[in-house]
Amino acid sequence: MAKSYSELSPSIRTLMGPGPSSAHPRVLRAMTTPLVGYLDPDFFKVMEEVKELLRYVLQTTNELTIPVSGTGSAGMETCISNLVETDDEVLVCVNGYFGERMCEIVERYGGKVRRIETPWGKVTEPTLIDEALKSSRAKVVALVHAETSTGARQPLEEIGKIAHKNGALLLVDAVTSLGGHPVKADEWGIDACYSGSQKCLSCPPGISPVSFSKRAVEAVDSRKTKIGNWYLDMSLVAKYWSDEHTYHHTPPTSMIYALREALRLVQEEGLEARFKRHELNHRALVAGLDAMGIKMFVEEGSRLWSLNAACVPEGVDDARVRGRLLNEFNIEIGGGFGALKGKVWRIGLMGYSSSKNNVLMFLGALENVLTSEGYSLKPGAGVGAANSTYNE
Repeated sequence: MAKSYSELSPSIRTLMGPGPSSAHPRVLRAMTTPLVGYLDPDFFKVMEEVKELLRYVLQTTNELTIPVSGTGSAGMETCISNLVETDDEVLVCVNGYFGERMCEIVERYGGKVRRIETPWGKVTEPTLIDEALKSSRAKVVALVHAETSTGARQPLEEIGKIAHKNGALLLVDAVTSLGGHPVKADEWGIDACYSGSQKCLSCPPGISPVSFSKRAVEAVDSRKTKIGNWYLDMSLVAKYWSDEHTYHHTPPTSMIYALREALRLVQEEGLEARFKRHELNHRALVAGLDAMGIKMFVEEGSRLWSLNAACVPEGVDDARVRGRLLNEFNIEIGGGFGALKGKVWRIGLMGYSSSKNNVLMFLGALENVLTSEGYSLKPGAGVGAANSTYNE
């Protein structure tokens, strides 16, 4: 006899880890919108709205600005597979796990990686990129704007100019920054950019915004060889998202509905207001952690607002604390991995999850757990310091 299965009923969590963030209720409702065919004129209208809204959030006029089917890693592979041919030199700034992933994907497409190594948690100085480009023939400079593994935010204002004056394209990973930090694609000279739906956009995982500048499109069009990934080939996918609407693959209709609603929420709030909200909640969290004697891993000035890496206090069991937060308070935070395993907590304040309520609830729960584990704390210090920040 076949086994029977009960209706899905996972625990309701407050998602404050490195992703996904909690999806906005309006986004979840949008996913229940009835399906239509991928060549339905009603769906073409939705596609156009998604492109317009993505340009707004990315602050760009790039024509080729679309979502690709897949998570942020699909966005990474889209940009790399379309721009990199065999023996192309790619300068990759590596200061965390996702810079390492860029290197691996470049090599899989036959590119030659030239690494600029920076310690995890630090940012790459533009002068190092300039010097490296003077002695190379790099086609692409690739870096991570928001390094999810460390909580470091890479300044981009100067790097596009440096790349362009040396004849290179600038490729940027904005998976954990888009919708929570400014990403000024045109102003900063970003040629190819990708993100993910499940971070600051507060949409379920499964779709990845990408944007290619005119220079990047020209590079794709002038390739000597076919793009090595058929599914993510922009010369084919873009035709479906253009006025031609030439079939390539069946799009994830419900995810596109969800992304549209997530982007509408960003537009309704306004970019500047949204950035201020993320920054304020970040500052309140840091103030609360500092009052509890917990230090941040990344130096002030280089910290993400959306992903906060806090150092695990000496003598505290990282996994046990995270487990108790999850099991007793339904709060998920992330641990470190790679070189940072057991050393940091990664606390996400992204999109819908970035709220005063979540900051205060988390600090109170963390104090409860740490106190019961024997860690000496002044009662209420964390919540009090966070509230002081909110009342400034």
